[in-house]
Amino acid sequence: VQLVESGGGLVQPGGSLTLSCEISGSIFDNNAMGWYRQAPGKERELVATAVNTGPTNYADGVKGRFTISRDNGMNMVYLQMTSLKPEDTAVYYCNVRELFQGGSVYWGQGTQVTVSS
Repeated sequence: VQLVESGGGLVQPGGSLTLSCEISGSIFDNNAMGWYRQAPGKERELVATAVNTGPTNYADGVKGRFTISRDNGMNMVYLQMTSLKPEDTAVYYCNVRELFQGGSVYWGQGTQVTVSS
């Protein structure tokens, strides 16, 4: 299984970016796709997740600004980011977690998002 992120870059405060993650290979149908981020000197943290059955979950700091979506047929997951702040600067990682006991967890290589004027 491979996860490849794209869409990162440099954006001014208040701007928008959309991250994409293409997932190739076979994964269990019951799964959660998500985005995590890691800023310099900080631990990796959850940004948003979306379960195949519909429920989504967001970190408090991004609620109302970020939207996660997934295209199950295409095995893609997206993160629409609006009203970006300098504190959103981080490497963003795509993640897939198979939802059964002993299920695998897969990570992408990360894409840099920098919010700066």
